[in-house]
Formats: sequence, structure tokens, C-alpha cells
Amino acid sequence: PDLGRRFAERKRCADPECSMLMCRGKATQDFKGPDCRFVNFKKGEAVYVYYKLIGESTELWAGSVGSDFGYFPKDLLEINHNYSNEELELPTDVSLICY
Repeated sequence: PDLGRRFAERKRCADPECSMLMCRGKATQDFKGPDCRFVNFKKGEAVYVYYKLIGESTELWAGSVGSDFGYFPKDLLEINHNYSNEELELPTDVSLICY
């Protein structure tokens, strides 16, 4: 399907607004995203996960590092704390837009 500006049609969240933290982890290596929709981090930094894309882009999660928010490859995160075991499946919104 044509997802337009979305990476995936569905996502998993801890609450209907996807505003609650799902989990926290530590970056296993440095990451610099290809554009502004991605969050950059250094190895060892804490990364907070708000939702997980499912479907076509199952390798991407969305979260924050400090005050920055964006997508990142889930394989670069070592989970060290789960905030919620609840996972709701919801449609995705339009992905972040770069200007």
C-alpha cells in the first residue's frame, strides 16, 4: 500500500494517545538518522520509547533522547526498563515532516 508520508500503517502504544512511555533503553551504538524525522544518539545514551511501528517498518520505533523526538532502529536499543506491558494497536498518523 502507498503509505504517503507514513513509515507504517499501524503502531503499538501503551495508551490511546501514545503519550505514555512503553520502555527505556540504552543505545548500543551511535546513530545519526538520514533526515529530521529520526532522533540521533550516542552509544550509552538513554532512549525513551513511546511507540513501535508494526507492519512494513517493524524495525523502527519512535522515542526521545533528551528533548529530541524521532524514529530510530529498534536493534540499536538494549531495553533495561519496561513501563507498561499493555500494548494497543492503533493506526499511524502522518510521519514527522522535514522542512
